[in-house]
Amino acid sequence: MIQSINHIGIAVRNIEESKELYRKIFNVEHFHEEIVEEQKVIVASFKVGDVMMELTAPTDEQSPIANFLAKRGEGIHHIAFATDSIHSDLGTLEERGIQLIHKVPTHGAHDMLIGFLHPKSTGGVLMELCQHNSELIRE
Repeated sequence: MIQSINHIGIAVRNIEESKELYRKIFNVEHFHEEIVEEQKVIVASFKVGDVMMELTAPTDEQSPIANFLAKRGEGIHHIAFATDSIHSDLGTLEERGIQLIHKVPTHGAHDMLIGFLHPKSTGGVLMELCQHNSELIRE
């Protein structure tokens, strides 16, 4: 079941320049950084209060983030929702007519399985479901 907002993803061209900008705005002292090979991105995450922000830059010109940046430029990329049953939720949403980008979850940052919902079927908003691998319920 979808439980809460996990993070807001922001597409950026240059992770270091973007970190400096967000450091100035929010006085960020520490960013969690990791490369997600499967998604061809580098992420730098930080919290603003209880909300995780995820700066995401491409590591490859063929990555989905690179395509997004080429079409739309920098800005909000997606809203991610935490779930306690990603496999089940993706199946249920597909049954309800929601178009999925990932029918099977894939690996994301922060040791999570992720699955994106296509914005054509979500009112123009790219949505991500995510579940920590450590919390997976075998379905």
